[in-house]
Amino acid sequence: MFRTRGPRESIRASKTRWWLFVIIVMEASVALAVGLPFVLRDEPWEAWGWPVWIPDVLSLLVIPVVVYASFSLVRQQLRERADASRTTRLMDTVLTTSREWLWALGPDGRFTFSSPAGVELTGYEPSELLGRHFSLIIDPDDLADALQAMTPSQDAAAGWAGLRAVCRHKDGSRFVVDVSGRSLRDAAGRPCGFEGTSRPLEPGTADRLAAGEIKRRIEAMLAARSLLTAFQPVRFLESGSVIGAEALTRFPSFPGISPEAWFVESAAVGLDGELEILALETALAAAVRLPPTLSISVNLSPRVCLDARLPDILTDSGISFGRIVLEVTERHPVVDYGPLAAALAPLRRGGLRVAVDDAGAGFASMRHVLLLKPDVIKLDRDIIAGIDTDPGQRALGAAMVGFAKEIGAVLIAEGIETEAELTAVARLGMTAGQGYLLGRPSVRPEDWALWGEVPN
Repeated sequence: MFRTRGPRESIRASKTRWWLFVIIVMEASVALAVGLPFVLRDEPWEAWGWPVWIPDVLSLLVIPVVVYASFSLVRQQLRERADASRTTRLMDTVLTTSREWLWALGPDGRFTFSSPAGVELTGYEPSELLGRHFSLIIDPDDLADALQAMTPSQDAAAGWAGLRAVCRHKDGSRFVVDVSGRSLRDAAGRPCGFEGTSRPLEPGTADRLAAGEIKRRIEAMLAARSLLTAFQPVRFLESGSVIGAEALTRFPSFPGISPEAWFVESAAVGLDGELEILALETALAAAVRLPPTLSISVNLSPRVCLDARLPDILTDSGISFGRIVLEVTERHPVVDYGPLAAALAPLRRGGLRVAVDDAGAGFASMRHVLLLKPDVIKLDRDIIAGIDTDPGQRALGAAMVGFAKEIGAVLIAEGIETEAELTAVARLGMTAGQGYLLGRPSVRPEDWALWGEVPN
């Protein structure tokens, strides 16, 4: 999968074909010399003026040549088999001992290969990943944003290296990895998938970054307030009308680092709260240009929900609390939900709605749902991806529809990317959704203005 034929192998293959041709010609010559007289019932060599003994001698001379050619062909085949066996053993050794996770994706984004190193990195056995969408490991929006940001210096379509993105472990934890890869194309030049490697940051590298580079970079970004906000539409599935928009933070001055990686790294140096506050202020300032009929979803960790600055920031934004949806993320564990519920209570009385993001992705999100009693539940992309073909995912989706009705919450399906997924969630009774199929994130106010229009 990751190995192509080299020039030496091509030369050996051409030699093998040449020897095979020689053997066929020689054997045909022997057959002609010996068998022709019997077929013609005559000695044609006399008619041509050749002595009778010439074909016999030629036949005797050709036999050792045929034997030698056959011997060479067999020896070549044995050598190639030995080389192939040696190469296979070396590849097995690389796949078994390398700390880099080798992976391959099909054109639909589903895993077609995963090396053993993926178990240590992600917690998933190769058999658990095969056929699953890569969003199980890395958020597609997060990866796409990082790739788009690095295209000025690298051709992402040809390949990329040193991309820093956030990987989600099977246990729900998140960590930063370096990702390198390339796109694959078939003989006709059509995209047919991706292949590449991922590796965790070395402990020494992570320590140095945490001690120096990360902190300096984040402090410089905070001082410059160099953030942008992209909004992604949330649509009512029955009519297709836009009912809200989710604010997504962008870091245009630092290509090659995904947005989620920024928040994970900022937490490592104790600046995650400041970064979230800046992202919130930037999003609310941009949201003033959204159509006034749309709700505005902003993401905050439980820790920042307790920040004393939050009520004033929301009030000073000039946006009515009735339009604001505060999505509580899983970035920090919640030991005691009492203080969190108490901090959100006056905001909710003022009209602000609370949502739980990535519901179903891990234990923490379901605890949020049970203990915060949110107004909105956003189903994680991992549940939506392939819901049209997976009975287990459909059963879970149906259960969440029933649960949302019981507590009076709106259920939003996140990450809808295919018509089949859209049809499946609608049949289950989900009424709202977002994803690339329904609208990509945009930083352009002219795109936002279109969301206020009523579809025909």
